[in-house]
Amino acid sequence: MRNIILGTAGHIDHGKSSLVKALTGIDPDRLKEEKERGITIDIGFADLLFPESGLSVGIVDVPGHEKLIRNMLAGAGGIDMVLLVIAADEGIMPQSREHLAICNLLKIKAGMIALTKSDLVEKEWLDLVKDEIKNFVKNTFLENSPIIPVSSKTGENLELLKQEIKTLAMSIAPKTSGGIFRMPVDRVFTMKGFGTVITGTALSGSISIDDPLEILPCNIKTKVRGLHSHGKPIETAGAGQRVAINLQAVEKEDLKRGDVAVIPSKFSSTKTINAFLELLSDTPVLKNKSLVHFYSGTSETIARVLLYEKEELKAGENCFCQFRLQDPVIAMAGDRYIIRRFSPLETLGGGEILDPSPMKRKKKDGIDDLRMLYEGNLEQKISVKIEKAGVNGIFINLINGWINAEAGEIADSLKKLKKTGEIIQHEDIILHKKSLDLLRERLFAVIEAFHKKNPLKHGMPKEEVRANLRIDPRLFNFVLSGLKRITLEKDLIKLSDFKIELSGKEEEHSAKILSLLSKGMFQPPTRDEMATALKIDIRRMNDILKILSKEGKVVRINESIYLSADSYKNMLESLKSFFSKKPEITIAEFRDILNTTRKYALPFLEYLDAGNITLRTGDVRKFLLKG
Repeated sequence: MRNIILGTAGHIDHGKSSLVKALTGIDPDRLKEEKERGITIDIGFADLLFPESGLSVGIVDVPGHEKLIRNMLAGAGGIDMVLLVIAADEGIMPQSREHLAICNLLKIKAGMIALTKSDLVEKEWLDLVKDEIKNFVKNTFLENSPIIPVSSKTGENLELLKQEIKTLAMSIAPKTSGGIFRMPVDRVFTMKGFGTVITGTALSGSISIDDPLEILPCNIKTKVRGLHSHGKPIETAGAGQRVAINLQAVEKEDLKRGDVAVIPSKFSSTKTINAFLELLSDTPVLKNKSLVHFYSGTSETIARVLLYEKEELKAGENCFCQFRLQDPVIAMAGDRYIIRRFSPLETLGGGEILDPSPMKRKKKDGIDDLRMLYEGNLEQKISVKIEKAGVNGIFINLINGWINAEAGEIADSLKKLKKTGEIIQHEDIILHKKSLDLLRERLFAVIEAFHKKNPLKHGMPKEEVRANLRIDPRLFNFVLSGLKRITLEKDLIKLSDFKIELSGKEEEHSAKILSLLSKGMFQPPTRDEMATALKIDIRRMNDILKILSKEGKVVRINESIYLSADSYKNMLESLKSFFSKKPEITIAEFRDILNTTRKYALPFLEYLDAGNITLRTGDVRKFLLKG
C-alpha cells in the first residue's frame, strides 16, 4: 500500500473538519468540547482509501484558531501534501496566511486549494475569490495548484476533489521505509484491556509487533505490544502511515506529545541545535540572543537563538544560527522547524536543522562547516560531521540517527569516504583523517614533552599517554598502530630516536652508586640509604637505578635492594659451586656462603625463585639453572 499523509490548513470555521467528514465519512473532531463548540481544538485524523490504486491517504485535520497554532504545528510535521481550505463567503483570513507561511517554511512541496461553502455565494463572487486566491498563493508551492469549489452540505465537487487528491498523491514520492524507525508522538491515551497507546505519523523506517522500542527524551525502553493504522490491526507499520502503537508496561503519565518513538540506541536527545534560519517577509526584527518558541516534529519548547555573524535578522533575511533549548528534543539533520515570537505569539520563520548534536564552536571557527551542512551532498555532510566530532570520532550507529537519510545511502557515503581515505573506521568508531593526523601530532608532542621533563625515564606509561589525550582505549591502540616514530616497550611509550643521556652530575651519581653497591657486596646499602648518603631525592635515585638496571650494571632485587652486576655474578657462581656438592640448600647455608645476613639472604632467594634459578621445596631450595 502506498501511504501518503495529507494535512488540512486554513482559518477557523472555514469548514476543514466538515470537508474531511464529507470526503471520508469520519468525523476528525473526537473531543466532546469540539463537538459542543463546533470548532477543532486538537489534531484530528481520518483516512481516504483508493484500493484500486493501492493508495491510502491519511488525513491530519488541524485547528484553525490563532491560539491553537501550537496544535496545528504538532500535526503539520509529517505531512506530504496540504489541502488549503478557504471559505468562499469569507475569503482569505489571518490563519489562511499564517498556515500557508508555515507550510512554505516546512517545505511542503505539493497541495491544492478547496474553496468551501461554495453553495453560499454567487458565481461572480466565487470568481472574484478565486482571483484573490491566485494572487495570494503566487510564489508559493501552491502557485499552480487547482482551486476547487466544494460544498460539504450539497456534496458539490466532492468526487472531483477526491480524484484530484488521488492524482496528486500518486505523483508524490512516499516516505521511505529504508531509514530507521522514527515516530513523533502526537497523542497518548489508554484503552481498556490494552493499556497505553501512542499515535503519530511514522517518518521513516518500519516497526513490527514484539520489536523493541525506545521513547525519547524520557529514555523509556519498551516493546511493541500491538499496532493499528486507522483503526485496523496490522503486523508491521512503515514510513508514511498514521500509526497507533500499544506499548508494553508503560504508564500513560510517563509520556507526552513531543516524545519520539524510535529504534533503540540510534538516537540521542539534544538541547543544542545548529540550523539555517529564514524569516518571513512581514515579521519584526529578530535580535541576537532573543527568546523564541521552537517547534520541531510534535515537540515545542522555548529556545534562545544565537545568530552567527549577525546581531539582528530583518524580515525576509536568512542566516546560520544556534538554538539553545530549554527542554531536550529529538531531531535529525535535514528536519524542518518553525519559530514563533516569544510574546506576543506570532510565526517568525523557520528553516532546516543542520546539526542536532554540534560540538562547541568559537567565533574563529567561521561558518564554512555550516554552509557545507546546508548546501553539500550527503557524503560531504557526513564528512563534516565526522570531522567536527574531533579526536574522539563518532560511533557509526549514531550517524544513522544523526541525519534524515536512507540507511543504504548513508552506508554508500561512508564507503566512498573510507575508500578515498577521508575517514577511517576502527571497530565501531569513525574518525576523520584530519583528526587522526591531529591525534598523532598530539601524541608525539605529549611524549616529547615527557622526555624533556624526564630525561632519565625510558618512556611514558601507556595509560598516562592515553589519559593525556583523553580518547577511547580502543581508538588509542589504533592511533598507536603503524607509527614508526614511537617505540612500545611493555607498558612504556617513547620516541624511537630517544636515548637517555646522563648529565655530568648524574654520571657522577651513577659512579658513586656503583661504588657503594660494589663495596657493600652481599650487604649492600638500600636505595633509601644511598639516596641519603648522596643527598639525592628518591625520584631521581629511582631514575638512575632504572638506567643502571637497563644497562645491566645493577640487578634490582626488589624496590629497596640492588646488587652490582659483579656481585650478582659472584652469587650465581657461589650457588653453582655449592650445588655441585649438595642437591639442596637452606637459608642458613645460603646466608653463610655469601657471608651476609638473613635480612638480605631471604630477598635474594625470593628473587632467584621468581627467576626460576632456584625452586623452593619446603624449607630448602633446589638449583634449576643448568650449565
